[in-house]
Amino acid sequence: MEATDLVPLVGENYALKLKHSMQELLSKISEKSSNLSPLVSTFYELMQAKVDPPFEVIWAYAAITFRGRNPEKGDALDKILVAKDLFQLLSACSGSVCASKSIVLLAPVVFVLHGVIVELLGRELRCKREKKAMREVKSLVDVVLGYISLSCHNKVYEEESDSARLIFPFTDLAHLWVTMNGDAFRSLLPLVSSDVCDWICSRGFHVDYLGGAIIMEVFLLKLCLSFNLATSREGLEMKLKSWAVSSISSFQNIYFLEILMRTALETPLPLISIVKPEDEILSRKVIFDAVLFVDYPFLYSNANIQNLTLTRLIVTHGAVEYFRGLGDQNRTISYMKEFSASRLPLQIIKWVTSQNSLEEKAGRANGSSPKALILWLLSLENQGIRVFEDDILKNRAALGLDTSKPEHPASNLKKKIADDDLFYVDNAGEEGNTGEDDKQNKLISDAFVAAAQTMKLPKNKARKRKGKHSEKKIKFVKYDLHQNSKPVKARTSTADDSSSGESEVEDPISDTDA
Repeated sequence: MEATDLVPLVGENYALKLKHSMQELLSKISEKSSNLSPLVSTFYELMQAKVDPPFEVIWAYAAITFRGRNPEKGDALDKILVAKDLFQLLSACSGSVCASKSIVLLAPVVFVLHGVIVELLGRELRCKREKKAMREVKSLVDVVLGYISLSCHNKVYEEESDSARLIFPFTDLAHLWVTMNGDAFRSLLPLVSSDVCDWICSRGFHVDYLGGAIIMEVFLLKLCLSFNLATSREGLEMKLKSWAVSSISSFQNIYFLEILMRTALETPLPLISIVKPEDEILSRKVIFDAVLFVDYPFLYSNANIQNLTLTRLIVTHGAVEYFRGLGDQNRTISYMKEFSASRLPLQIIKWVTSQNSLEEKAGRANGSSPKALILWLLSLENQGIRVFEDDILKNRAALGLDTSKPEHPASNLKKKIADDDLFYVDNAGEEGNTGEDDKQNKLISDAFVAAAQTMKLPKNKARKRKGKHSEKKIKFVKYDLHQNSKPVKARTSTADDSSSGESEVEDPISDTDA
C-alpha cells in the first residue's frame, strides 16, 4: 500500500487527487490508451468520499466503466440496452446531487438515443428486431423525460453555489464520451445549434444552462418520435401543443425555456436530421405556440425574467417573419396581436428606461409591435447603451429585419382577431373550404385556446381583462375530437411512486401506439 493511499480524502487532499486523476485520464484518452481500468477504482473512491461528489467524478467514473461497451457496436437494440444500463448507473450515482448536475449527467444517454433514432428512421422497420428497437427507444425517452421532471420537482437548483460550477472545462470532459475528431462538446449535444453552444460557452458552462440544453434535446426527441410513431395525423398538432405546454409547466425550468426559444430561431431546426420537412413546420407551430401563447407563472419568480423577456421578444418577431414567409397571414397576425395585448411591451420599455435613466415616453412613442421595439432597442445599442445580454441575441434581433415592410398597428389587429380567440382563422376570400373543414378548424382552435388560456398568473399577478381580475390555477385540458369535444382533465401532478420512471406529462401519442 502506497503512502498516498493513507491520506484522507478531505479538503485540499481531495481536490489534489481529483485534479491529478482527471489530468491522467484526459492524457490517456488523448493518447488513445485503452488501459483505463486502473482509474476505475480511483474515481469510485473519490465518488464514495463525498455525499455530493463533484460532477466530474461521476462523469469520469461512468465514462471509464462504459468505455469497454462501445455503443457504436452492435445493432440498434444492442445500443439501447447500453443506453439503459448507462441511464441506470448515472441515475443511481446522482441521487444526492443538485437537479442540474443530475440532468447534465444524462448527456451521453441522450447522445446514444439520438444516434439510435437516426439509425432507425433511416430504415423501413420491417423486421421484428427493428420494430422492437423503436418501441424500446420510445420507452426509454419517456423514462428519461419522467426522470427529468422528477428531478426538477424534487431537487434544489443551486444557481450561484460553487457546487453548480464545473471544475474542468466541459469541452475537455466531452472527450471522455466522444472520441471522434472535431468539437467534442458540439458532437455530444447533436440537437443543440452552434449559436446556442456558443451562448452556453459564454456562460462558463454553468450546469444550469447545460441542464437546460439536455432537457431541450429530450423534448425534441419526444417531439420527433411523436411524428414518426403516430398512426393518424388527425388532431396530432393539438395533442402535441397540449403536451408541450404541459411539459414546460411541469419542468418549470427557465434555462430549458430560454434554450428552447433560442433554438426555435434556428433555420433549419437542429432536429431536421430526424424529421421530414413538413414536420419541421409543424414542430415550429408547436414550439412557437407553446412559448408565445401561454403566460407561465413560474417565470415571475425568477430574477432573470428581463433577459428571458427580451428573448421572447426576438422569438415573437422570428415567428412572425417565419409564418409571413409561408404566407400564413392569420398566424402572423395572431402572434403580433397576442404580443401587443400582453404585458411584455410595457415590461420591456419600463425595464430598459429605468436601467438607463431614459424617458419612458421615448419608448412608448416607438410603438408596441415586436419589430418596433426591436428597432428601438437596436437604436439604443447603436448609441452605446447596453440592452442585450449577449451579442448572439443582439445579432439575432438584427437578423432578418426588413424596414421596408410596415407593421400592422395594434388597433388594426383587433379588427382581424377577436380579443380572446388566439387561433381565429379568417376564411374570407379563400376558395375550396368546405363546411366540415371549417367545423374541424374551429374545434381544434377552441381546444388549444381552452388549454392555453387556463394558464394565468398566480394570485396578485393576474392581468386585467374587460375590467375584471382573472385568477385561475393551472389546469390542462385534453380534448377528444371524436366525442363532441368533451373536455377531460389530464394528469399533471407527479406520480406517487417516484421510482416508476414514467413521465408526469401527457404522452401525445400514447393513444396511437401499436
